[in-house]
Amino acid sequence: MRFSLRFSVRSFAAFLLYLSLISIQWVNALANTDTITWGGSNDRSGYQNNHNMDSAVVGSAQFGLLFRTKLPGTYPINGQNVPEQIFSQPLVYTGSDGVQYLYIATTQNNLYKIIAKTGIIVASRNIHRPFLVSDLNGCVDINPTVGVTATGVIDPDTDTWYFTSKTYIDQNLNGPTGRPNGRYYIHAVSTVDLSERPNFPVNLEGMVARNNPERSFNGGIHHQRPALLHTGNFIYAGFASHCVQWNFTGWIVGWDKGTGQLVERFATEGAGVGPDIPGAGVWMSGGGLATDGKGSMFFATGNGYASQLDGIPVNGRNPPTSLEEAAVHMAINEDGSLTVVDFFMPWEKTQLDGADKDLGTSPLELLPSQFSCGDIKRMGVVTGKSGKTYWLNLDNLGGYQNGPNKLDNVIQVYQNENSVYAGAGVYPLEGGYIYINVIQYKTHVFKFSCNNGVPYFNKVADSPEKNAYILGVGHGTVTSLNDQPGTGLVWTSDVEGSNLRIYNAIPNNGILQEINSFVTPGTTKFTRPVFGDGIVYQGTTQGYIYAYGAPVNLPLNCTGVQFGTVNLNATTAPMTVQCLANTAVTITGAGLSGNPNFAINSLPNFPITVAQGQQFSFQATFSPQIVGPLSSSVILNTTQQAAGFSINTPVQLKGTGQSQAPLLMITPNTVSWNGVITGQEAGGVNQSVIISNVGNAPLSITKILYSVVGETGPWITPNGTQTVTGVSAFTFYNMPLSVGPNSAITVPINFNPPSSGNYGVYVQVVSNGGTKVFDVLATGSDEPRAVVEFQTPGGGWIRYDNTTAFSFGNVTENTSRYLKMRLTNNGSPNAAALSVTVSKPPFGIPGSIIGASNQVDLAEGTLVYAGQNLTATLFCSVPKSQINVDPYVGTAQWTMNLNDPMFGKQHIQFLCNAVSEQGPPLNPVTQQGIYRYAGCYTENNPGRQLQAAIYSGPLNTNEQCIAQCSAAGYIFAGTQYNQECWCGYNRPKTVNDDANCNFACSGNENEICGGNGITGSGSFISLFGDITRWNGNATDSPGPYVNPGALGFRSLGCYTEGSQSRALNVQVNANNTVTGCLAACQGYLYSGVEYGGQCFCGNSLSAGAVSTAASDCSMTCNNNQTEFCGGPSRLNMYMYGNGSLPTSTATSGTGNQNPPGPTGLAIPSTIGNFSYVSCYTEATAGRALSGYTTVISAWSTVGNVIVEILLVPAVLQQLTADAICHALAIRALYVADRMG
Repeated sequence: MRFSLRFSVRSFAAFLLYLSLISIQWVNALANTDTITWGGSNDRSGYQNNHNMDSAVVGSAQFGLLFRTKLPGTYPINGQNVPEQIFSQPLVYTGSDGVQYLYIATTQNNLYKIIAKTGIIVASRNIHRPFLVSDLNGCVDINPTVGVTATGVIDPDTDTWYFTSKTYIDQNLNGPTGRPNGRYYIHAVSTVDLSERPNFPVNLEGMVARNNPERSFNGGIHHQRPALLHTGNFIYAGFASHCVQWNFTGWIVGWDKGTGQLVERFATEGAGVGPDIPGAGVWMSGGGLATDGKGSMFFATGNGYASQLDGIPVNGRNPPTSLEEAAVHMAINEDGSLTVVDFFMPWEKTQLDGADKDLGTSPLELLPSQFSCGDIKRMGVVTGKSGKTYWLNLDNLGGYQNGPNKLDNVIQVYQNENSVYAGAGVYPLEGGYIYINVIQYKTHVFKFSCNNGVPYFNKVADSPEKNAYILGVGHGTVTSLNDQPGTGLVWTSDVEGSNLRIYNAIPNNGILQEINSFVTPGTTKFTRPVFGDGIVYQGTTQGYIYAYGAPVNLPLNCTGVQFGTVNLNATTAPMTVQCLANTAVTITGAGLSGNPNFAINSLPNFPITVAQGQQFSFQATFSPQIVGPLSSSVILNTTQQAAGFSINTPVQLKGTGQSQAPLLMITPNTVSWNGVITGQEAGGVNQSVIISNVGNAPLSITKILYSVVGETGPWITPNGTQTVTGVSAFTFYNMPLSVGPNSAITVPINFNPPSSGNYGVYVQVVSNGGTKVFDVLATGSDEPRAVVEFQTPGGGWIRYDNTTAFSFGNVTENTSRYLKMRLTNNGSPNAAALSVTVSKPPFGIPGSIIGASNQVDLAEGTLVYAGQNLTATLFCSVPKSQINVDPYVGTAQWTMNLNDPMFGKQHIQFLCNAVSEQGPPLNPVTQQGIYRYAGCYTENNPGRQLQAAIYSGPLNTNEQCIAQCSAAGYIFAGTQYNQECWCGYNRPKTVNDDANCNFACSGNENEICGGNGITGSGSFISLFGDITRWNGNATDSPGPYVNPGALGFRSLGCYTEGSQSRALNVQVNANNTVTGCLAACQGYLYSGVEYGGQCFCGNSLSAGAVSTAASDCSMTCNNNQTEFCGGPSRLNMYMYGNGSLPTSTATSGTGNQNPPGPTGLAIPSTIGNFSYVSCYTEATAGRALSGYTTVISAWSTVGNVIVEILLVPAVLQQLTADAICHALAIRALYVADRMG
């Protein structure tokens, strides 16, 4: 398989074994506890009552990790096999076989079918190669691959799983990449065997928007993140961008679930918006498109740049064609097409665009029917990056600037402290609650109220701990046990700390009570816990799927007790709790877990043994101390011999406390605003407090007192009337004089500071149901002012301007430089916190030498308070390389936006000049080494590629070798086997990957001097070339070439011999190379090589020796096959110095322009001290001469050449027999009394 995917369908025998261990009940497809769409329902509220999540069990020690399954798929990135990442939420579905399965799709485009109770993988499939994040210009929100990132949907009518996948047009693993080659496909696969359904997959490339023909779809730049929506015969998907880059538009794409035919191609940048204007992405942090099931679709969009609406109010029923920063209501037509029927856009839309404060960072959720009030029957909630939570009337979303003072015409707006990327948690029972997960802050709890037909959501509590500092806290999720009051649980998935936190849904004294928590390493950001039958699942970015739950078999079957409604401080008669033993069990103890309003008695002396089928009982009483629904659990601890049973059994006790007298309650007890920018919100900002009577008799308020000092006064007289009361910078509306039994009145409070500063009012409410105090605190702030600076290599700071990149300076190979970027809030002392609304650091970008150390520092949601600064560390890390390589510039980009209106979105550029050490000789202008690194070349390919061995020693370095080769006039220098230095005039033939040169230099372990290859069986040389005499090409043919000259000689080209004699009259011994001959001719004006290596010298050319065609000199040198050494009667001629071209010494004419053909070799009468004797045959038996030996040529410093020496009474200098006598048995003998 092309991908590193090593798994298959598990054996059928193993599957049967599993089935034999569980009790199977054959059912129709889709069990009650399944989750086949994001959040469990198409309203996307995340409230789920159907998963057997008992708060008593979840909060017990028995609820824990059931399994974690490693997904076996990997993908090779930069030499490493990276694990699977799960951004698409798992789906839970029970097929016709009665077994519940998990369906998981990953960013590597792998599919898995897993048994939901055991974690066993039973089927898997790869659908495409994944798209690489390295093609996204530093957008690493999902890294390193993008495949399936949106949650799909399962159609139980056809057992079909729908999802989208990002890939490339070429499915070959090594095929072309890049954004133009990116593709998006719609898939429909069988939930039985993961096979593709007919008519699928569907390629979306090039589709044209129905509502804007100028817009076409390119899979490379778009991203499908929102969960898919299935309604009727159609499936819908939303699209946005990767980090708001390129000319994208948001899309809603719909298709027929059977035929795959596209029924909608809607661009959110619609008619009249040009193709180059980006924006209005449908992202919602992975949340789903919503529907009411009655023909309407709802979603939210991000920022954009068409800005059709800018300060001119527009009714919601007249939507613009550019749906930027909008909550959108669309009608789903019979043919699947969509029509925009209503919209909402925040009044400060233009400012939100400038600060990248998307409205659509969370999904638009449709609240259950319990959230209705007066004429507003259907409500929705959405929170954006600005931190504002909007409650909307789904039947009249509000348009643009349709409210008083051209503000928002919505049910309510609440300003959270920071950005929100998570859909709300929703609990419709017990009066109704909403939970908002704020980045870096606590989760806020809002209580729903309805007064005189006016709905309101009052902040009444917070979670005990803050959400993660970095981006990623997940969407709110709430469960109950079959809609039973008192069983509500809030589930929070987070990327730091306890990654799964579970709270009781009803807060206590302003705090959510955590009942359990778990650490799930690598929890994926923006996830929503997924539920099956008593099990909750979490996906990760580390290749695992986690499942938490409790053993399903309880040893005791106990009936819970419902005490009904009881007056405060009264005690009920005892009620009996009856338990039946499901197995033989020993009960070791019993205790209450929960509030002190209940008591148990009539317990036996523990331990007691109860046989299977026998009963055990005890009694309980209820004495409520507070009003409202109350519950507790009796935990029975047990031991038993039978396997598969829990070690404790919870028994629920429930009752409701009531007060016959009036009873005052005020929630919350503190109302606060933090960092409201003075004058930014026309008319100020609102919050509220609930004044409740939780008693059964009317509540009369006798007086309301105000103080600006403290809770005990002194009290002051407010301005205005009882209906509009002004104190300091606050206005209280409709403070009540009475509250009916079991009723509540919401009091809106407006904060509108005249100037920046701290404000506070303390309010005491005195009534016949008690006295309560609540505090109203706020801070008015100036606008923040951002200063971005970058550390210099010298330790100073340079201020950012968008025309100049931040620079790391020169960073040498195999070293790293760490510098900081600093963000300062340079506003006044009263400035609001500077909020990072967009932050895309260059983190984990494959192949980049510049990066951020983490994604935590200066992440989205970071707050910098007035006068303070925060920093992020960046690095430039240059890979190891040879000396004398060309410098190159690494680049990276950090995209950032802030809530400073003067800042705007910035693409902060970083540069790093990667350099290597430079060994002399140096170019005097550039100070770069003249001998550039050419690469790692194969030696002995065949024979030596570089011929001249300069030295071999323990102090070898590349610099030393280059210096010596340069001094000797060679073009190339090479180091090999740690300590060897070689030189030559021609480049070796074959260049290889640098990894094959893997030996450290003997004189500098930080340098590389050749190697034995990746396999350890090769011979490789590290090569450097004189760029003034070499074209720098590492792969063109290495020769043979005409040696350009050395040692002061330069090439004159190819010459003939003289017409009557040798062109040069002195023949000398050399080593059959050009350089050897030039060295032997030192002191002469001319030097020439002939017939593969014969060497001649002279101070003039004989008559008839003239230049001829270069092709005549076609014989390679005997000891260097990469250079030419003349030919038959032809010389490669060299002249010392820069004189004019030579002429013949003949007195007449200019030399024969048509020289005769080859005449054979001329034998000189003497060579040194040797005299020519004659040409002899060898003896008939044995050698003519009695001895021989081998010596190293006199030119061994140029090349190690083995030659044969024939011995007579004196030593003979060897000459090649074939070159002298042209016969194998003949040797030409020169006699001397010693070596010449």
